[in-house]
Amino acid sequence: MGRILSTILVAFFTLGAGLSSAAELTDEDMDNIVRRSYQYIAMYNVINNFALNEHNPMSSGGWNKTYMADALSDHTVKAIARPNNDTLYVITMLDLRSDPVVVHYPAFDSKYVSLETSAYDHYVDIPLSTTKGDFKKPVTMLYYTDRTQGYDGAPVKGVDKYMKMSGDFAIAFLRIMPHAAEPERLKKNMATMKEITVKTLSEHLGKPAKPVKKTRFPAFGRDADLFEKGGRYVMQFVFNHTTFDPNDEMDQAVLAALKPLGVEPGQFFDLTNQPAVGSPARLWKSEIKLDESDGKKFREIAEKIAQESLAIWNSPEGNPYLYDVFKPKGEMTLEPMVVQSAVGPIGLPADQAVYPGIVTTDGKPMNALNDYVIRMSKDQLPPAIAFWSTTLYDSKNGFFIPNDRKKYIVGENGGMKLDDNGGIAIYIAAEKPEGVPEENWLPINRKDEGLDIIMRIYQPDLEKMKTWQVPKAEKQ
Repeated sequence: MGRILSTILVAFFTLGAGLSSAAELTDEDMDNIVRRSYQYIAMYNVINNFALNEHNPMSSGGWNKTYMADALSDHTVKAIARPNNDTLYVITMLDLRSDPVVVHYPAFDSKYVSLETSAYDHYVDIPLSTTKGDFKKPVTMLYYTDRTQGYDGAPVKGVDKYMKMSGDFAIAFLRIMPHAAEPERLKKNMATMKEITVKTLSEHLGKPAKPVKKTRFPAFGRDADLFEKGGRYVMQFVFNHTTFDPNDEMDQAVLAALKPLGVEPGQFFDLTNQPAVGSPARLWKSEIKLDESDGKKFREIAEKIAQESLAIWNSPEGNPYLYDVFKPKGEMTLEPMVVQSAVGPIGLPADQAVYPGIVTTDGKPMNALNDYVIRMSKDQLPPAIAFWSTTLYDSKNGFFIPNDRKKYIVGENGGMKLDDNGGIAIYIAAEKPEGVPEENWLPINRKDEGLDIIMRIYQPDLEKMKTWQVPKAEKQ
């Protein structure tokens, strides 16, 4: 799991073992706890993976630092489920406790660029996007929270925009359409990315950087592992670094769900006093008495929710939450939040991109034991104002299918060739079918492996999307 500042895993709720309490959790209680916690567990894993996992090729290497892609992502990227291979990533990891952070973004020569921000609570904001007319000129943005020390929200010389974050540890995620089919334009955009700078406010004002308190983070890794073994520590840590709105229904529901377990904002948290698994709790007073088997139960619930969420996303009837995911706080409800967190944390809202899943014509799950073809006529192509792509993943982990060609998508940036009538046939096959252009072939490995295909439609024409039909894959 990389360079983890705390490698100790503790059973999710076994820290209450040994407490004399008659209170018990029902199955409904446990399900509610997992569903309410999922957005935080998933984003804790994602954010900490990008900031602290030295084995993640996309890691920033620490807080207030930036990962800058030097190429499109490949199958070595495993820090996030269902990554994309059609945009360039610039990922800045923010620690906003001691000082605001000031990031300078240059102008780009690209049809589509967006800046997405999120914290551990997995609500998504889009402060900048070409869809809003941004990135035509440079912009300097200041990030802060209600808890950022020494900053009261006053204007700062040289800062154009201000972004108040809901969490002390956050991600600012830039996606850039690279125009990979235009070598000079691609080269120009790659060079422009290097003009991005990250400074604390003190450094921006020409002063020495403030000292940052060392922090020991709970372990991070796979969602199911944390639900079984480390979730209580993660949720306490998250609660201590997140702003909760007393008038927000989702906020109050998660606080109520975790309170009986002794997890509340502001509770003393120190991993140096972490008790052994099964020993009486020393950090919390809990109303609930649980044992190690309950951790396994939480894991089972989390895995079941993940499977159900993927089935919803790839429903033959269409994803019912296609236009309801990746929204700001106050605009999300529980069901789409759980689905977006389980399927692929951190994405764009529907006015920026939509992510329909492609299912088979016979309704059966796709498997690498078979070959498939997706056909679209000119009139059936996705209604994208910017561009579109079709990406292949393994269904178990949501990772790219490894292949020597490093070919994972069909689209403008990953390669595609329209036919004489303006349509396209995309082949998913172990061997390239005769007469099929290389650009339209997605290689698979002939074995018993579930497959998923997700289409990305950037800057969709939402009016045309009302009548557009998602294509289906036909088994060969």
